[in-house]
Amino acid sequence: MSGLRGLRVAVTGASGFCGSVVARAAAAAGAEVTCLGRRPGPVGGWREWDARRTSPDLTETDLVIHLAAAVGDPPPGRAAEAAFRAVNVDGTARLIDAAAGRPIVWVSSASVYATPSGSGAIREDHPLGGLTAYGRTKAAGERLALDAGAVVLRPRAVYGPGDPHLLPRLRRAVRAGRVLLPGPDIRLSLTAVENLADACLAARSWPSGAYNIADGEVYRRDEVAGLACGVPVRHVPLRLTHAAAAVATAVGRVRGTEAVLSRYAVEQLTVPLVLDISRAREQNWSPRRTFSDFVAGPGGSSV
Repeated sequence: MSGLRGLRVAVTGASGFCGSVVARAAAAAGAEVTCLGRRPGPVGGWREWDARRTSPDLTETDLVIHLAAAVGDPPPGRAAEAAFRAVNVDGTARLIDAAAGRPIVWVSSASVYATPSGSGAIREDHPLGGLTAYGRTKAAGERLALDAGAVVLRPRAVYGPGDPHLLPRLRRAVRAGRVLLPGPDIRLSLTAVENLADACLAARSWPSGAYNIADGEVYRRDEVAGLACGVPVRHVPLRLTHAAAAVATAVGRVRGTEAVLSRYAVEQLTVPLVLDISRAREQNWSPRRTFSDFVAGPGGSSV
């Protein structure tokens, strides 16, 4: 990534899990990094930006890597949809206006895809139709980004040191020395945060459009869960899981909090979803990290 030397790179969401890794990678590659967000990032300068309300300051910027997003799985409803739209759609519009034609790498998510109906790998032309407020508003935001000529990256289930989503969710499923998972084993794609960071830095030279970003391996869900938790896997009937998710979602709606187990979480663990990454590979990007690397290295499995 020596081509970044002297490049002035703005990284939004740089205080978050993915953004902090991208900001460090850009700095290590020689870029002059400015972190934009509500909190300072791990390297470089900081310009405060609330994506819900204000326009970012992108003066003296050569490249924008946009990772700031509203994430999570709140109970369905207008309030959640509006809160996610304020960041993922309206915030994107403000970012595009501020960029004023500067190149943008916009990090989306495989959550924008409609539920696959077959077993084949999903290409970038697969229909969109996010199940949650997050997926729907990311799809709407990336349409704005694509219309503006951005490069859009679609990772799935990003993991790595400090991961606040995938691994904690799996480890919460451990009961009596087993990790309880709904339904039968499935094939799925995951994305190491280092692979995503590599793509973010390389994508500045890619043609505008959407690109799936995932590890080179296709994983088995049960193997991943076993490695992450260090215990055997036990399958729970899907009907029981769906019933529990319905109850948890109803409780979350009453309390105004995220459900521990939601319909979206169940889908993530029960619907096979493999990403075709050939379009990104055609740009000479190649994923270098795997889940086994992560578990074996520092910051991997705590079990």
